[in-house]
Amino acid sequence: MKSRPIRHNKSADDSKAAADELLSAMFKQAKAQFGNAIKSFWFYDGDLCPGCLARPIGAVKFKGKDALAINAFIYRPRGVLIGYFLCGTCAKFIFKEAEKNPYKQTPLHADIEQNLTAAYHKHLASLDA
Repeated sequence: MKSRPIRHNKSADDSKAAADELLSAMFKQAKAQFGNAIKSFWFYDGDLCPGCLARPIGAVKFKGKDALAINAFIYRPRGVLIGYFLCGTCAKFIFKEAEKNPYKQTPLHADIEQNLTAAYHKHLASLDA
């Protein structure tokens, strides 16, 4: 079987580098705010949205342009800041709910945290394998 060259996706590399840079800045902010309670960070890189587990992660229209909203939560038992993107549907839902009830979590937030915690544990298990 003849091998084919792997195509380099500069756009994906640029997006990953930008996400890593943003998450690193968020980690520094969380570390400054919460001290030793924050030990590390991890970025969820699954293909499906951690909110609905049904749709692919994608851009959201923001002020007429495509945007990705990077989000994070602290998985307290491990002191890990977990970063993630959402699909457009879940992101729009959270944006609308935040306009109605600022600083209030929705049931979707609980689903996101539960799904990301499970993904993080799966990631840890893969490191042990």
